[in-house]
Amino acid sequence: MPIEFRVPIEVSARHAHLDKATFEKLFGKGAQLTPLKKLSQPGDFAAKELISIRSKGGEIKQVRILGPWRSYNQIEISLTDAYQLQVQPILRDSHELKLAGTPGIVLQGPEGSVALKKGLILPWRHIHIDNLTALEVGVEDGQLLTVEIEDNPRALIFKNVLVRVSPDFKLAMHIDTDEGNAAGIMKVGWGIAR
Repeated sequence: MPIEFRVPIEVSARHAHLDKATFEKLFGKGAQLTPLKKLSQPGDFAAKELISIRSKGGEIKQVRILGPWRSYNQIEISLTDAYQLQVQPILRDSHELKLAGTPGIVLQGPEGSVALKKGLILPWRHIHIDNLTALEVGVEDGQLLTVEIEDNPRALIFKNVLVRVSPDFKLAMHIDTDEGNAAGIMKVGWGIAR
């Protein structure tokens, strides 16, 4: 049983992870990701480049690409975004790379479009944690925790928070914009994980 520990909570807006080939189809051959700002996880950054995502039911513009390039294409949205697009994405651990059963989506960039056959997901709320901290607090990769929001008039409890352990991670819980709004967290909040 894990001991209680305090965790920073970050709200992750809709975004895209793209491989280099797809990025070049959208932005032109030889185009590069342009870092805009560093994210909390080491090596990750928000890029200046934006795309639109489109389904038969709707479109969302100005979707941020996160870097660095990945070996796969994955678009992470909230349930509210899914209603706007009239799609039914599957709740998935965003590190589950097979993406089997997930719906596709059309990506539009300034130089072209790409129709993905899969990769649109609702990301499972999760905690990134490094190996040493995981050992100290008694949690393991793949474990599900409960996190209670601190010091907030709209405080609530998140159940089924997935733990991800890696030596490359920095402690942070990630939730989507719907979850952040429900908990009254605009950008960063704090919670107690159990």
